[in-house]
Amino acid sequence: MAMTLFDRTALTLHRKRASGASFLHEAAAHELSERLQEVNRTFTNAVFVGPEAKLWSQITGQTGRCIEDSPTLDLAVGEADLIVHGLALHWAEDPVGQLVQMRRALRPDGMLVAALFGGQTLNELRTSFAEAEIAVEGGLSPRVAPMGEIRDLGALLQRAQLALPVADSIDLKVDYADPLALMRDLRAMGETNAVEARRRNFLRRATLMQALSHYATHFARADGRIEATFEVVFLTGWAPADTQQQPLRPGSAKTRLADALRVPEQSMDMREER
Repeated sequence: MAMTLFDRTALTLHRKRASGASFLHEAAAHELSERLQEVNRTFTNAVFVGPEAKLWSQITGQTGRCIEDSPTLDLAVGEADLIVHGLALHWAEDPVGQLVQMRRALRPDGMLVAALFGGQTLNELRTSFAEAEIAVEGGLSPRVAPMGEIRDLGALLQRAQLALPVADSIDLKVDYADPLALMRDLRAMGETNAVEARRRNFLRRATLMQALSHYATHFARADGRIEATFEVVFLTGWAPADTQQQPLRPGSAKTRLADALRVPEQSMDMREER
């Protein structure tokens, strides 16, 4: 029997209790809007997926259906030429399955963009609670949902058989008066802990105070405010189509890269210096 990673009931409850702190969705949607402007394509049948789907539609200026990020997506085969999964895929029990469902719903050469939180998200909070639990309780428990690293997330596109896969990310740094303000914001976003294996009892006061102290000591700015990192990963792929550009066979290039860039061949050495 497969292990369940997330408590979907708790996630739904957290989202219902959310009080409209959607600034991360807004920032990510504006980033996507700029990217779509660079795509030489007019989309006529878009679908937006996620708890803030309407907001993503409004900011990107793309009209279309808005649906929930349920395990089985409300999609019909070949219905869309653009599908946007807005900051929710990190809560998917089967992210590849979600991508496959969306690929099937795309028309040939249709575009898929999934924005989700990456592995560097809330690394400060995760580290602070880990250190506090080790010091106070002698062990660890999952306080922040696990999030994938960009290389692993990019591989999901290939597993879903999407063409021209690209994975990249942006870091959003948000400052707060203190860690408690950050945790209140996470609750307002509906992004608090919904991991199935989380502890169900109340957080010990001593553990909380130790975590707050560690955060303030290690992640405070010169003015005393603390920073929180939100890494937003963008996964972009296309439904396969015969009209798409195909990569050349290895060794079939007829022009050297050095000649094309008009630089001496020896200057092409880009080995990483350590």
